Parts: sequence; C-alpha cells; structure tokens
Amino acid sequence: MHSFIDHARNFPGRIAAAGEEREAYGRLAEGQSPEALFITCSDSRVIPSLFTGARPGQLFELRTAGNAVPEYGGAEGASGEAATIEYAVSVLRVPDIVVCGHSHCGAVRARVHGEDLAAVPAVAGWLERQLPHLPVRDPEAGVDDDAQVAGHVQRHVKAQLDRLRQYPCVRAGSAAGRLRLHGWYYAIDTGLVMEHDPAADAFLPL
Repeated sequence: MHSFIDHARNFPGRIAAAGEEREAYGRLAEGQSPEALFITCSDSRVIPSLFTGARPGQLFELRTAGNAVPEYGGAEGASGEAATIEYAVSVLRVPDIVVCGHSHCGAVRARVHGEDLAAVPAVAGWLERQLPHLPVRDPEAGVDDDAQVAGHVQRHVKAQLDRLRQYPCVRAGSAAGRLRLHGWYYAIDTGLVMEHDPAADAFLPL
C-alpha cells in the first residue's frame, strides 16, 4: 500500500502544477458525460483505461466477477449491477455499451473445469447463477488449454450481450437507434483487443 499512499498524497500537487490537467479535472467536478458503459471483469490485470486510452470521465465502468451481467429482475430483483446499467443508459445516456471478457479468466476457467469452490461459497453461487450457459467439465477429464478457455470466454461475452437486451432501458435505447452494444475480448498476454462481428459470428481484431 505504501506506493499507493505516496501517489495519493502527491496527486493534488501534480494536478495543480499542470494547467490543462487542472482545467480538465475542474470540468469533471461539474458533472459527467461518459462516452460508454464499459462492463468487464474485476480481474486486476484488466485495466480498461490502459488499452482504450480513456481519460477520466470517458468510461462509466461496471466490474463484476467474470464480467457477468445479472438477468433483469425489475424493482424487486434490483442489484448494484442493474442499477449501474440503468443509470448509465437512462440518466447518463451513454451511446455505447461494451462487454469485455479477457484471456486467462479465472471465473470462466473455474466454471468450465468444475473446480471445487466449497471454500468460497459466494463465488460458487455467483458462477452457478451467472454462468449457467457454459459447459461444466468433469474435473478428472483434464484441463482445457488457453485457446479453449478463450472460446468459452467469448461465448460468455455473447451471452452477456443477450442478457443486456433483456433490460427495458437497453431495449428501448437500441430500438430508438441511440444505443449500440459491443462484445470485446482482451488478451492479457499480448494486449490484442478483438470485437464480435455479428455477421461472421466471430471475434475479429479491432
């Protein structure tokens, strides 16, 4: 934590010393108008601003284990994830939503490998509820290689886009032509970013 604390202590001084930066941060204090809702995994190796070049205020981020989007449940089934999506679309009126999966995803790997998660029951319950569309392998059947896991991750991204389309605000925004959905895949080891092409039903490099 020491490096984080040192950076936080020195951060105001760095902003004050940079004229353009100071003005930019001042404008952020007046409100936000992000260009996209970016839904991705909680994995510490996935830093959206790093591979998109986004500046503060450009991305409204939602991070969940395995970049999962819970099914829409209305007011009675409200969740933090649903509230974030609804606020981004209905209040901030983002024009784009990106669901970004990534290589070497522990959540997807645990699900498809049928790993024993008895020691982390909350994780087990989340994966069971949010990733039922992925096949569960017999733990004794061997381990998928990274390429096979990548395929499962990409399939999972497509399923999350389908989940998003269940949200009334997303459905309305898409129907009105003011909201676009994108499925991305980020390779941690190479930095390659791919997007799902609906026509080809394949993830292709951006």
